[in-house]
Amino acid sequence: MVGLQRPQFVLFGSSIVQLSYINEGWGAILAHIYARKADIVLRGYSGWNSRRAVQVLDQVFPKDAAIQPSLVIVYFGGNDSVHPHATGLGPHVPLPEYIENTRKIAMHLKSISDKTRVIFLSAPPASEEQIGIHLSDKIDIVRTNESCRIYSEACLEVCREMNLKAVDLWTAIQQVDNWETVCLKDGIHFTPEGSRILVKEILRVIKEAHWEPSLYWKAMPTEFSEDSPYDPVSREGNTVNVSEPDLFGDFPWE
Repeated sequence: MVGLQRPQFVLFGSSIVQLSYINEGWGAILAHIYARKADIVLRGYSGWNSRRAVQVLDQVFPKDAAIQPSLVIVYFGGNDSVHPHATGLGPHVPLPEYIENTRKIAMHLKSISDKTRVIFLSAPPASEEQIGIHLSDKIDIVRTNESCRIYSEACLEVCREMNLKAVDLWTAIQQVDNWETVCLKDGIHFTPEGSRILVKEILRVIKEAHWEPSLYWKAMPTEFSEDSPYDPVSREGNTVNVSEPDLFGDFPWE
C-alpha cells in the first residue's frame, strides 16, 4: 500500500474484466481518465461465472477491510449463459441461480459500506459465427446471442428491483453497424471500439447518478493539481499546469 489514498474503483468480473488492460481495453481507458483522481483496481478472473464469484466475495471484498472501494463495477453473466455441456462440466449456471447469485453479489457489496457505489454490466451480445471462427478449436462451448439476451435482461431486472445502476451492454453494443466484428474480436471479447462504447456507457451512468460525493471524473479533485514554478513553460513564458488528462487534446471523454 502506498500513501495518499485515493478512492478505489474495483472492476470485478470474468475475462472481460481480466483482459480490460490490453488491446486498448476499457480498464486501461478508465485508468487514464481517472489518473490522479482514483485508483482502478482489477479483480478479473477469466472463465468465471457468478457461482464462483459468490464463493470468493468475502475474500475479494472483506467487510472488515480498513478501506472500502468507492465504486465496484461488476460483470458476470456471459459465461453463465453458455449452454450446458454434455459432461456436466463447464461454466453454465441455470438462470434462476444466476439471478440469485447476482442478488447475493449486490447485497454483499451494499453491505460493506454505505459509501460504496455499484454498477452492474449486463451480458454483452455474442456472435456465434465469430466464436466458431476464433474459439471453436480451443474450447467446446455453445454461446448464443439469444442466451446472452436472456441473462442480460435478468441482470437488468435485478438491478431495477434493488435500485442499482446498470449498463445494458447487450443493447449498447448492437447499436453499432457490423458490431460482430467492429466491437468483438472473437465473438465474445471487446475490440478497442467495444471498450470505448463500454466506457462511454459507464461514464454516462456515473455522470447521471445522484451520488454524494460525485464519482464523475470532472467533479473529482486532482491530486497535487496546484500550479508550480516547476511546470512546463509556454512560449509566452508562463508555466502550464499539465495535471489534467484532457490538456493535450485527443481526449474524447465526457
